[in-house]
Amino acid sequence: MTASGPLIDTAALAGLLAGADRPVLLDVRWRLGGPPGAASYRAGHVPGATFTDLDTDLADPPGAAGRHPLPAAARFQAAMRRAGVSAGTAVVVYDDVAGTVAARAWWLLRYFGHRRASILDGGFPAWVAAGKPVGTGEPPAAAAGDFTAVPGGMPVLDAAAAAVLARSGVLLDARAADRYRGESEPVDRVAGHIPGALSAPAADNLTADGRLLPASQLRARFARLGACAPAAGNGHAPAVGAYCGSGVTAAHEVLALELAGIPAALYVGSWSGWVADPGRPVATGPDRG
Repeated sequence: MTASGPLIDTAALAGLLAGADRPVLLDVRWRLGGPPGAASYRAGHVPGATFTDLDTDLADPPGAAGRHPLPAAARFQAAMRRAGVSAGTAVVVYDDVAGTVAARAWWLLRYFGHRRASILDGGFPAWVAAGKPVGTGEPPAAAAGDFTAVPGGMPVLDAAAAAVLARSGVLLDARAADRYRGESEPVDRVAGHIPGALSAPAADNLTADGRLLPASQLRARFARLGACAPAAGNGHAPAVGAYCGSGVTAAHEVLALELAGIPAALYVGSWSGWVADPGRPVATGPDRG
């Protein structure tokens, strides 16, 4: 959509909204423990945006596959059609937590075959800080789209594949470092990490104001962790994957890896799916285990 690939800034988005080929805007604000994203949306949003709920639109119900399992194609397709997404529609997604939830929607659009998707860099706070207009209340009903969800557009890992990758490649844990070490676990029933995984908090991909670091800095960061872009004509880089608590923040890590030129798979079940089976091993401490 823009020269920056999957990211769009406030000025570019404002320009698109003023033109004839307006993108569909998805407001996906959500916070663990609240307040509800829909309430934040009604209090103020980018004009023309439609609220899309992480729990009901971007995930199937929680269970053995984790707290935010991959949504069935029919569920995601229905949500996108309600928002007005069609096959050729450009889509811009935003949240207010540095793009972590927006990245889940971006990743799902890509996974289900929609390539014209971007994230508003800096999210709703950046929009407000730039002095752009803000809408309130409910938007007019969008004309239904014709988007057809076809899975398989992005690589995924299941638990078995994540365990293998942690030993044979690079599996990045995008949660806060204290959760990786097993010192704190505010949500899931067991603390720790997948044995062999490396701590790589997604927060370290961001500037102080919640934007993604420049690609060069992201490449340097991931290189220190052993994740490198494939070198043309010079073999293959190690396989790379990412997980977090429930597969949301890890999508943001996949986004940062893409900006760095590194293809990566997502373990959608993530830690909540891993510990749903008490027979799976758990490592603690600062080492890979």
